[in-house]
Amino acid sequence: MPPVPTDTAAPQPPASPRRDAAAAAAAAAPAGSAGVRGEAEGAEPPAAGEERAVTAPLVGPPGPPKAAAPERETWTRQMDFIMSCVGFAVGLGNVWRFPYLCYKNGGGVFLIPYLLIVFVGGIPVFFLEVALGQFMKQGGIAAWNIAPLFKGLGLASMVIVFFCNSYYIMILVWGLFYLVHSLTDTLPWATCGHAWNTEQCAELFHLELCRNGSVNASAGTGPFNLSCADLASKRSPVIEFWENKVLRLSGDLSEPGEMNWQMILCLVTTWVVVYFCIWKGVKSTGKIVYFTALFPYVVLILLLVHGVTLPGALGGIVYYLKPDWSKLAEAQVWIDAGTQIFFSYAIGLGALTALGSYNRFHNNCYRDAYILAVINSSTSFFAGFVVFSVLGFMASEQGVDISKVAESGPGLAFIAYPKAVTLMPLSPLWATLFFFMLLVLGLDSQFVGVEGFITGILDLFPQPGAGSLRRELTAAVCCVVCCLIDLSMVTQGGMYVFQLFDNYSASGITLLWQAFWECVVIAWVYGADRFMDDVARMIGYRPLPFMKWCWAVVTPLVCVGIFVFHVVNYKPLTYNKTYVYPWWGDAIGWVLALSSMLCIPCTVLYKLLRCKGSLRERWQLLTTPIWGHHHLEYLTPEAEAKLLAPEPPKEKAMLFETVI
Repeated sequence: MPPVPTDTAAPQPPASPRRDAAAAAAAAAPAGSAGVRGEAEGAEPPAAGEERAVTAPLVGPPGPPKAAAPERETWTRQMDFIMSCVGFAVGLGNVWRFPYLCYKNGGGVFLIPYLLIVFVGGIPVFFLEVALGQFMKQGGIAAWNIAPLFKGLGLASMVIVFFCNSYYIMILVWGLFYLVHSLTDTLPWATCGHAWNTEQCAELFHLELCRNGSVNASAGTGPFNLSCADLASKRSPVIEFWENKVLRLSGDLSEPGEMNWQMILCLVTTWVVVYFCIWKGVKSTGKIVYFTALFPYVVLILLLVHGVTLPGALGGIVYYLKPDWSKLAEAQVWIDAGTQIFFSYAIGLGALTALGSYNRFHNNCYRDAYILAVINSSTSFFAGFVVFSVLGFMASEQGVDISKVAESGPGLAFIAYPKAVTLMPLSPLWATLFFFMLLVLGLDSQFVGVEGFITGILDLFPQPGAGSLRRELTAAVCCVVCCLIDLSMVTQGGMYVFQLFDNYSASGITLLWQAFWECVVIAWVYGADRFMDDVARMIGYRPLPFMKWCWAVVTPLVCVGIFVFHVVNYKPLTYNKTYVYPWWGDAIGWVLALSSMLCIPCTVLYKLLRCKGSLRERWQLLTTPIWGHHHLEYLTPEAEAKLLAPEPPKEKAMLFETVI
């Protein structure tokens, strides 16, 4: 027997020696099997491809239970879990990224590659992460005790979600800033003449009217005649408010400039709100998400009802859905669909695993995965009607094509939509509603992400006797550290720093790399059939075989294809299509990306080198799962007999051996 490695991920729970032996023997079962199985003499093996209705016990024989370890906190109601997942996965990307991608990539035709990749990539990995957390009852790091050699997957997800928590909150900070400035009679970005406006500010101008060399425009001082050359250099008050008042943008990444005290105040306020949403754990988080997850839908419906009554709204919606079948032949369309799914489903961040770990052991996470996928994708599609009804109105008012006003990301939230609001009656009311929705929509994604990170840290250093004070202090330290990092983003060069984090630390490349290895480890190291049996122990039946084939073959191929496309088509980062980042800026970005990606190979190499024995012995030992106390409690033969329906009587019965 090879020696036990010195870097075991977590101590075994107290149990009798024979039960420990049973757990270890069952854990060491070859990948693809649910445990050690035997057949009675004369019994025929099942036909090839036949699904087994009953799975073998993971743990050994029943006996008097030992002193129980403290039970893990669970959701008060299962709907708390659904709402938390909706709040986390349904975020700003559904509102400001999907509609733009849909219009850009062929309108309604984009739904074909989108839905296809949802079923072969989004749902399988989403279900894998939730089921893994529920089965292991651990957060993003300790859940990979299922294959300790690849615990770097948990570390990588924690690095990604930490970076994501650090920069994502800036969107909420900007949203809060706009919300405060919406509480006025006249929106400050609707007019010129403010301290942050320049001489180039012009409120209303139509470049398409430039035929005779001059046109009337309206600036802060009144109407006057301008040549088309002069008019082309004019700037909208919306853009000047964004760049000169909110960002106070400097000219280069190397020019951080001064900090904006108003933005610092918004930053601290936002982090305080996030802290008090998660400091007491899932019991408090589960209550808050009912508001933060549902309220944005109320506002989206109000905005849609108002938007479709505006002139030009129908043209915008037609532009959103008008199919262009030729786009299906372009690789970029499929890449955009895959990247959007991995972003909007919040895959690879470890937070879904953390949320799943608070489920009751027999919760039907398979059903939940499909429900959440339908909610997520339907929200994205619905948001497109809201966005393009307003953009159609905006294009109609300005007399330009919709392609001239269509934006995605911060450009939509802080330039295009604020501009459209200024053209509406009761503009402060609609601006307040929009930015409050934006704030709430991003808030639950933020605090659930922080919850996932804290869960991973606490599970990495378990102290069963510690009270809630330990959790509250950990949450406080996490929020303070992230807030200090965010101070670099409230400077005059803060937008350049924000883009570095956004494009590298939690980019498509890092998420695809993470999802690829998650599928490979579960399907080929632990065993796809074996994990399907584990799921059957929880939910009472085996999921469709389609799921295991996605984990084993289809999803990894999709991830590799999109990953290679991103690498081959890599271009240096730019801001606003004009400023090109210096080489050292891109180098910092790659350091952010590799800091998570290298966690996986480095951890594998470290564990293999530190363990003793032959390479085969090391592999066998380091891929043997470390089971938790709940496995001993729930997965005894009696518990499984109650969970799974008995097989109909057969002439030749199959017997399943239990290792003693």
